[in-house]
Amino acid sequence: MKPILLQGHERSLTQIVYNKEGDLLFTASKDHIINVWFSSNGERLGTYSGHNGSVWSLACDSQSKLLLSGAADNTMKLWDIKTGECLKTWEFPTAVKRVAWSDDDNLALCITEQRSGYQGAIRVYEISHEGDCKNQPDEPITEFSPIGSKATVAAFAPLGHEIITGHESGKVALFDAKTGEEIESNERAHSGAVTDLQLSPDGTYFVTSSKDKTARIHDTKNLAVIKTFTTETPLNSACITPLKPYVIVGGGQDARSVTTTSTRSGKFETRFWHRVFEEEVGRVRGHFGPINTIAVHPEGKAFASGGEDGYVRVHWFDDSYFRSKPYGDLEPAD
Repeated sequence: MKPILLQGHERSLTQIVYNKEGDLLFTASKDHIINVWFSSNGERLGTYSGHNGSVWSLACDSQSKLLLSGAADNTMKLWDIKTGECLKTWEFPTAVKRVAWSDDDNLALCITEQRSGYQGAIRVYEISHEGDCKNQPDEPITEFSPIGSKATVAAFAPLGHEIITGHESGKVALFDAKTGEEIESNERAHSGAVTDLQLSPDGTYFVTSSKDKTARIHDTKNLAVIKTFTTETPLNSACITPLKPYVIVGGGQDARSVTTTSTRSGKFETRFWHRVFEEEVGRVRGHFGPINTIAVHPEGKAFASGGEDGYVRVHWFDDSYFRSKPYGDLEPAD
């Protein structure tokens, strides 16, 4: 796989996401800039400028019409993807660390940081798609602060009735999106902070990555751990591939130690694990620092990674990837 190298950021990447069709790739960075690219050839389509701090999170709606962003300037913004216009800005006491859409695009959530005497909070907004989409509510329909460890990542469960959260303590929990009531929790999902949370294509299970050097697949209903993938380095991101039974993970040692460590010993590779057998099946090298974010093409045709080195690498899978037999040469029983 020869990568397409995207050079449009001056600082480390924080999150990258594909749109539903997979033809666009959105990238966020600590340089305050959001870029959008054609995923097929790496051509930059446009830039969304307006944040005054590191952009921590992005979310594209299912129609590729609206884009959400959360940043260290204590704001969440709603953008018109086609024109690049900022349609709405919500202001908070602390930084916005994560944003997400519900399946039907009617709800949006954000996580704000716990800092300066303010509790970390999860807010849910009802988003209007009428007219020019500028008439958005100022107040959330739901606002709650999880008890105990602060939430670091979150996503809507299928149908948008519940919110799945990952926490600094390693806990994974399920909350009612309307009331903020905790429905289910797994206090021992991880032993370190949860760094990423991405759902499977059908939403029946999800994968988390953690600073405890593991990625784990969980059941969406009861949060039980189904599979565990153990590495030698802290993980910053994980995703589930469609079509083939793999989990892609990425991370690396802390960025502060990178200058004194070679690329090889830093383990800055994207790693593929078989999600049934829990075996590592391959690695892709290229980044010169920790991998901060990974996204997979919605149709499983490619994946992209963003690193501390400021580069985005887009890998389109070769034909051999689709011809491979992930379960081995097993013959059906007579």
